[in-house]
Amino acid sequence: MRVRLVVAYDGTNYSGFQRQVDVPTVQAALETALTQVSQEKITIWMAGRTDAGVHAVGQVIAFDTTWRHSLNDLQRALNAVLPADIAVSEREEVTADFHPRYDARSRRYRYTLYNAPVRSPLERLYSLHVPVPLDVAAMRQAARTLMGEQDFAAFGQPPQGKITVRRVSMVDWREDPPWLTFDIEGNAFLYRMVRSIVGTLLQVGRGKMSVEEFTMVLKSRDRSQAGPTALPHGLCLMEVKY
Repeated sequence: MRVRLVVAYDGTNYSGFQRQVDVPTVQAALETALTQVSQEKITIWMAGRTDAGVHAVGQVIAFDTTWRHSLNDLQRALNAVLPADIAVSEREEVTADFHPRYDARSRRYRYTLYNAPVRSPLERLYSLHVPVPLDVAAMRQAARTLMGEQDFAAFGQPPQGKITVRRVSMVDWREDPPWLTFDIEGNAFLYRMVRSIVGTLLQVGRGKMSVEEFTMVLKSRDRSQAGPTALPHGLCLMEVKY
């Protein structure tokens, strides 16, 4: 049968999700646990390849298995052997043709800022500390220009191929001082696209770039025109929709 799992992980100690040689990855940890529990060699497919240091609460994976017990037993067994920074939160059997990446309708990411004069040692792994005041209204206005189907070449590179057009269906800045979160949902994302967008929106928030200049960056399709890429630890894959 083919099984779909929703996985949460703290990406701090991993070199991204996708398996790599001689470095720890989330995929390798999951496949090791699955092999240990099922006693069969298992390769997983994932909804998205998060970068080193990026977290997730809604990553989706799938795999084929001859597991003969209940899926509740599978979830319990996996969570018993997985590292403390990875957990399976949901599980279900799916059709044999399900693919977590190609069947996904959209993905939602959240970037978290800790906007306060003094950094918080307890939040340093899951939020970006920004010590200066930000013009959130201007950041919201600039973010709205991202909506719809557009060429986002200014904010990233395609994981494969050359197409840089993506469709953004939701953007939202939320304030809960000292927290500031940016949610963005789209059909797919370019490599480092969300972090590049956040880094450029922070230029707007700091008064170093106007909303009009942000719009010009988007239309330029030139990565060199965008702001610096925000650090990975503030980013979390929240949800994949099917």
